Amino acid sequence: MPGMSRKAPVWLPIVVILIAMLSIQSGASLAKSLFPVVGAPGVTALRIALGTLILVVIFKPWRLRFKKEQRLPLLFYGLSLGGMNYLFYLSIQTVPLGIAVALEFTGPLAVALFSSRRPVDFVWVVLAVLGLWFLLPLGQNISHVDLTGAALALGAGACWAVYILTGQRAGEEHGPATVALGSLIAAIIFVPIGMAQATESIWQWSILPIGLAVAVLSTALPYSLEMIALTRLPTRIFGTLMSMEPALAALSGMVFLGESLTFTQTLALCSIIAASMGSTLTMRPETKIKKIDVN
Repeated sequence: MPGMSRKAPVWLPIVVILIAMLSIQSGASLAKSLFPVVGAPGVTALRIALGTLILVVIFKPWRLRFKKEQRLPLLFYGLSLGGMNYLFYLSIQTVPLGIAVALEFTGPLAVALFSSRRPVDFVWVVLAVLGLWFLLPLGQNISHVDLTGAALALGAGACWAVYILTGQRAGEEHGPATVALGSLIAAIIFVPIGMAQATESIWQWSILPIGLAVAVLSTALPYSLEMIALTRLPTRIFGTLMSMEPALAALSGMVFLGESLTFTQTLALCSIIAASMGSTLTMRPETKIKKIDVN
């Protein structure tokens, strides 16, 4: 893949990004299957620790030099990266994977919508709000979605928004290599927290291969594939394809975890996907959103 020619067929980078999204959601499903053994915080610690190790070996972040004005954005970038992982894994303990990803996706969606003030953007705002309203039956005596888990997913989305905004500033000079240093900052804070909250099973050697698989599927492989696709696809098409991620997450949850959604939840999820796709397709040419999925 790394040697893919820029003259490769047009459909090839699209296949690459679809593989990356499937890898991310397969990793999330595998991570969720570990929750009963080591707990969500423990899986978060394993994923961040092993993923950081892989990224550090690949990018050698100790060689990077950052300007004084980039250091604070870099710190918030790393903290938001870790917080996003931690809150997301806590949320999918009680919320189906597709719903959690849809709720988390409101973070980058908000960044896209707040960057523009055109009338058409209000259409996407309405679609997103409608999707959230029906996804979370607020004020109704319905318990299809755990509200605590949903709030954690929205918190992960807020972290994702901070990740995007600070990542653009922190990564101006070093590009994807910045991810390694950001992940190292996240590991310093969230690996001890996750380890402290994990069960004793996390210290069993039998857990290590599964944790490594989660790190590869959720971090190393999709990061590489997304960067390949991003350099070969227009930003608009890339963003539109990424908008399908909640649907792939729902499918992954059904296939690997036996999860299911109600008809209303499915329509709500489609509404959020439509809002994300619409905002991407109608964004101004100069508006770019850095999308490297860390789930």
